[in-house]
Amino acid sequence: MVRFKEMDKFLIVSTLVLLVVGIVMVYSSSSIMAMNKFGDEYFFVKKHLVFACGGLVLFVIASKVPYTIYRYLAYPILILATAFLVLLLVPGFGVKAGAAVRWLRVGPFTFQPSEFAKLAVVFFLAYSLSAKAEKIKSFSIGFLPNVLIPGVVIALVISEPDFGTGVFMTLLVLMMIFAAGVRLRYLLGVCLLALPVLLSVVRNFDYMVRRVVTFMNPWADPLGDGFQMVQSFVAFGSGGIAGLGLGGGKQKLFYLPEAHTDFILSVIGEELGFLGVSVVAALYLTILYCGVNIAMKAKDLHGTYLALGITFMVVLQAAINMAVVLGLLPPKGMPLPFISYGGTSLLINMVAIGVLLNIYIMENDS
Repeated sequence: MVRFKEMDKFLIVSTLVLLVVGIVMVYSSSSIMAMNKFGDEYFFVKKHLVFACGGLVLFVIASKVPYTIYRYLAYPILILATAFLVLLLVPGFGVKAGAAVRWLRVGPFTFQPSEFAKLAVVFFLAYSLSAKAEKIKSFSIGFLPNVLIPGVVIALVISEPDFGTGVFMTLLVLMMIFAAGVRLRYLLGVCLLALPVLLSVVRNFDYMVRRVVTFMNPWADPLGDGFQMVQSFVAFGSGGIAGLGLGGGKQKLFYLPEAHTDFILSVIGEELGFLGVSVVAALYLTILYCGVNIAMKAKDLHGTYLALGITFMVVLQAAINMAVVLGLLPPKGMPLPFISYGGTSLLINMVAIGVLLNIYIMENDS
C-alpha cells in the first residue's frame, strides 16, 4: 500500500475537490430538468455518482500500476482505441445523436471512444517521443511518425463528425511534440498545411459555419443560434462576485441548454459567482503546477512525456471549456473535466490522474 505522505497531496486534493464540485453542481443544474423529463430529480446525479465511484476505483488502480508498463501497452491501447473509432463508422454499432455518431453502447451505458482515444494518443506519444529522443530533430524519425499515426486517429474522430475534439487532439499532439524538442519549422509547416484543410472541413458543415458566425456576434440571433451563448452571458452576469447561492440559479430552468454538461461552468458562475469560478480555475492551475512539477522530476523521459501529456490533456480541455462558455471561443461540445456530467470523460480523466500520481510515486521511490 502506498502511504498518503508519499503522494502529491495537492494533486489528490485538487482532483477530489473538483469531483465533489461536479457531483454537487450536476445535481443543482439538472434536478429540475430531470424531474420534468424523468419524474426523478436525482436521475442524472445518480448516474454521475456511479461513474464518480467507478472513477475513484480506477484512479486507485492506475496509481498503483507502474507507469513503465505503458511502454509495452502503447501500441495495443492505440490499436484498441482506433478499432473503437472504426466501429462507429459501421452501421448498427454506433449510437446516433443528431447528425453525429460518437457513442458505442455497452449494456445500459454508452461509451465515447474519442475520450479513450485522447489518452491512447498520449500513451503512444510518450513512448514514441522517449524512444526516439536522440533523433527527435529528424523529420523522418522524430517528427513524421509522431504526427501521421495520431493523425489517423484524429481523422477518425473528425469523421464522426466531432470537429472540436479533433482540433483539441491536434493541439495536444503539437504541444507534446513541441515539448519533446521537435524542430519548430516542422510544427509551423504542418500548421500551415493543415489550415486550408480545416477551413475546407468547416465550410462543408453548415453547423460549423453557424457556430463561427454566432461566436462573432451571438446577439445577432439571441433566440436562435446565439441563444446558448446569450444565456451563458446572462448566467455569469446574474452571478456577479459572490453568486445567487447554491441552487438559486435561474438559467438552468430550461433557459440554458446543456446546463449539466458542457455549460455547467455557467451555472457555477450564476450560483457561486466570480469567486466560485476562480476557485475552480485555481484547482485546474494546481493540477497544471503538479503535473509539470512531476514531469520535470520524472526518472526517465517516458515518465516526463507521459506526465506532460496527461497534464496537457486535462488542463487544455478545461481551458477550452471555460473559454467557450465565456464567449472567447466558438461553441464546442467539450465537457469540463471532473465536473460536467458525462461518464466516459470522468472515467478517463480519473485514470489519467492515477497514472500521473504513479509517476510521482515511482520518482520518489527511486
